[in-house]
Amino acid sequence: MDISLNINGSSMKQGLEQDFAQIKNIIEFHRSRASKTVNEESLMMSWRIGQYISEKLRSNEWGAKVVMQLSEYLRSQNPDLKGYSRRNIYNMVAFYEAYSSSEFISVQQRYGFDEIVQFETAQLSAAQLPVAAIVKFQTAQLPKVLTLTTFTNHLTILANCQCSEERLFYILYSNRERLKNKELLRCIENNTYTSLLGSNKHISLGLKDKYAGKPILFKDTAFVDFLNLPQKHNEKQLHNGILEHMKQFVLELGKDFLFVDSEYPITVGSSTFKIDLLFYHRGLRCLVAMELKSKKFKPADLGQLEFYLEALDRDVKRSDENPSIGILLCQTADRHVVEYAMNRSMSPTLVTQYKRMLIPQEVLQRSLDEYIELISNK
Repeated sequence: MDISLNINGSSMKQGLEQDFAQIKNIIEFHRSRASKTVNEESLMMSWRIGQYISEKLRSNEWGAKVVMQLSEYLRSQNPDLKGYSRRNIYNMVAFYEAYSSSEFISVQQRYGFDEIVQFETAQLSAAQLPVAAIVKFQTAQLPKVLTLTTFTNHLTILANCQCSEERLFYILYSNRERLKNKELLRCIENNTYTSLLGSNKHISLGLKDKYAGKPILFKDTAFVDFLNLPQKHNEKQLHNGILEHMKQFVLELGKDFLFVDSEYPITVGSSTFKIDLLFYHRGLRCLVAMELKSKKFKPADLGQLEFYLEALDRDVKRSDENPSIGILLCQTADRHVVEYAMNRSMSPTLVTQYKRMLIPQEVLQRSLDEYIELISNK
């Protein structure tokens, strides 16, 4: 006898009912454990559902119509159950297929992220099923590195990053910087992957020497489109724009930056000077002086910044803090001129260009060795 279930006026065969009950059980199993590790359980549930449905779709057992039926079934069984629309179910499939691909597995293993999350195999009893059967679902091999960020962040990464190296970078970066979804999206749009993993030629020899072995993560390019600067602008406009949008500016620099003061006064002898912007870096435990230049970088600009660092270290820095760092934020810079200047400077300084507008993101294959080594030393 053919047993069927009616959902919104349509009948569903016994085989599908058993499949759908299987997925419903996966959801209930992980929801019951969610209080233990909310994010990990949520990801494991999405992974298992994605795996189950992916296998059905790939074998042509299911089609798009069945996925819609599944969504309706879950809502009919538990009206309070949210997040299982047809679109979200397909998101779970995309999540599983992208991160279970041989390409991503190869990349994560290359960088030592081959640990997996193990869960005991769950089992449905006959009493839980509308048909007399016992069904097991196998333990899915969820990579442990995926638990470093949320499912929503993963969807943003998958939608905007094409290569596995880039995806792995943003998983690690969103965890380190504790990024919310909107913050992560901006980091992707302003190409943090390439600006952070570029060469260190914008960093002085003194900075590399004084902070040897520490995770020095400073961008060589900062995107300040939120300042709405005109094409022709001066340093006062740049300064005022940053003060007005300080929260966004700090996010662009990195969450370890804490704003201290604007036009911070330092007195040397009988003269008083003002540092454009003064920050404190929590990770490196040091003061960071920033000088603003609305023109092209000139090596002579470093002299003023180095003078400020000397004054900060002598008169402001506490005994338990590290040497102060200087950032010269300029509109443009010849990379060869910067390299020459940085190679001779023994003060901990760096040059960062700012861009008024976001540039189109390029999909680049880059090594993550440097970044992973840096964050492992934090």
